[in-house]
Amino acid sequence: MIMATVCLAAIKIGGIILGLSPLNTLLISSTITVIYSMLGGFKGVVYTDFFQFILAMSVTIWSAFYFIGLPEIQSLSNLFSHPNVINKLDLIPDINDREVFITIFVLPLAVQWWSVWYPGAEPGGGGYIAQRMLSAKDENNAIWATLLFNFAHYAIRPWPWIIIALASLIIYPDLTSINEAFPEINQKFLKNDLAYPAMMTLLPKGVIGLMVASLVAAFMSTISSHLNWGSSYIVHDFYSRFINSNSTDSKKVFIGRISTLVLMFLSACFALVLNNALQAFQILLQIGAGTGLLFILRWFWYRINAYSEITGMIVSFILAVYLQLIHPSLGFEPLEQDIQFLISVFITTIAWVSVSLLTRPSNINTLKDFYIKIQPGGKGWNKIKAQIDEKKIEKKVFWTIPRGITCMMISVFAIYGSLFSLGFFIYGKNLQAIILLTLTILAFFSLWKYLKN
Repeated sequence: MIMATVCLAAIKIGGIILGLSPLNTLLISSTITVIYSMLGGFKGVVYTDFFQFILAMSVTIWSAFYFIGLPEIQSLSNLFSHPNVINKLDLIPDINDREVFITIFVLPLAVQWWSVWYPGAEPGGGGYIAQRMLSAKDENNAIWATLLFNFAHYAIRPWPWIIIALASLIIYPDLTSINEAFPEINQKFLKNDLAYPAMMTLLPKGVIGLMVASLVAAFMSTISSHLNWGSSYIVHDFYSRFINSNSTDSKKVFIGRISTLVLMFLSACFALVLNNALQAFQILLQIGAGTGLLFILRWFWYRINAYSEITGMIVSFILAVYLQLIHPSLGFEPLEQDIQFLISVFITTIAWVSVSLLTRPSNINTLKDFYIKIQPGGKGWNKIKAQIDEKKIEKKVFWTIPRGITCMMISVFAIYGSLFSLGFFIYGKNLQAIILLTLTILAFFSLWKYLKN
């Protein structure tokens, strides 16, 4: 599903900038990505991701400056004072706009952060971020690399995109203007998210080539990571465990390559069903709704097992497909996004908690080994702790969970402080920017000292 949303972006870009049909776009981009993902493995993903991120960010930042200088805009102050833009600059959405205020502001702060699995920001940890952490040479590098990823992802990357998006409100104020500029575009994909590739066509020749290369790089980077991640699950967690436990390394590599091809094919097919980025994002949130708490509580409650996680993923996926696609197609009045989200969280949570209580826990020896190694603490593990010889449990000076939560809170402040301090500088509010930047630097310093001790 994640790869399908990325493929949808490729369809939009290929249609606007290159004049390609959706099918041709997917055939070309998918074939190239699958080939180097199958041959390069994880090391190939790491090298290409590193280069592609630098290329993509460099060209995007340059493009943001270029669009600010267009005759229709000319400066940042003109951009921020334009009638099409001025009402889009508030940090907190208008409370009178129920859908935006509830869905974009209230739910993420109150429910979404702990209840939803979302790639790269999984509550309680998950395979997506673990893939990167486990590839680091030691624990210290894994921690700081993860922090660097969050800094680059949340603090640096958004602002060039935000500026280009705001500029597009002036150049292409509505869908009609985009349709007039690109009459050959497939009407199914004529949505607001076409504004970004439409803006790219205004770049000077040569720079358009670099921008297309950066967008292709972003596509290939994300897809190759997911292909490698998904095929590793299929090979190690499914094929080697349940089908052929004695398989050779060469056989595993072969199965990994076949699964890479199949995953890409299925993703491309599903991308053709989607219409726009907002729809895809909402489906992603729906798919992960209710599973976040599961991934957090598995560290604190021994009863959560593989059946719990499988139930959570299946139920949330079925609900997402039904509420987003099937329910409206049956002629029912579409539910508000916040209502859909809360329904998914509630039903999915009830489902996996029930399965946890009705099924047997994981193997007792596995649970004991886990407790001895991790010492998760909390009353949810008391039954397992009571069955372990105290001599086998290494005495720790303090319980590590409160320390970890403290580091998490400091990190959240540091990352979002970076994001908003940069935003204040861009908005020309230098005093607020300097104050927030100072607090952000103190947060990073506190985190460094805390982890060092």
